[in-house]
Amino acid sequence: MLSAALLVIFPMLVAFGGATDLLTMTIRNRVSILLLAGFAALALATGLPLSAWGSHALGLLVVFPVCFGFFAAGWMGGGDVKFISAISLWIGFSPELAGFVLLVSTYGMLLTLGLLFMRTSLVLPASLARQEWLARLHDQKSGIPYGVAIAVAGLQIYPMTSWFQQISQAY
Repeated sequence: MLSAALLVIFPMLVAFGGATDLLTMTIRNRVSILLLAGFAALALATGLPLSAWGSHALGLLVVFPVCFGFFAAGWMGGGDVKFISAISLWIGFSPELAGFVLLVSTYGMLLTLGLLFMRTSLVLPASLARQEWLARLHDQKSGIPYGVAIAVAGLQIYPMTSWFQQISQAY
């Protein structure tokens, strides 16, 4: 049962956060809150040692201030900051966190370049322009849904974390 929770909670919430950002340009606070609560519940259920709690908290505490600075500069949205910070809690202060941040940066750059190309070089057919979420993505005044890059990177790194190792040990 615990393995099922480890297989479902993080990936489901991260995928949902990325999808809602793509479709609505918003990551609801409840996604980040559920990620934090899910971490606490599974950390308790798996008997995560207190030192490991500190390591995971340090992952969040390293990422949050940097991303908050990006928010203050207008480079990231508040939902993105909370989302990446909650995911960093799950990953913890580890080599995987560095890989996660590098992937977020890479995917964020590719997403930005792709959207800039789409917004400046492509004309949406009328049938697609009627799709509100796609029209919003195509609008040059609209932001970048970085939650998509954050989610893809989080899902890619998750199998390398200690959480995923617990799943493989159960089988």
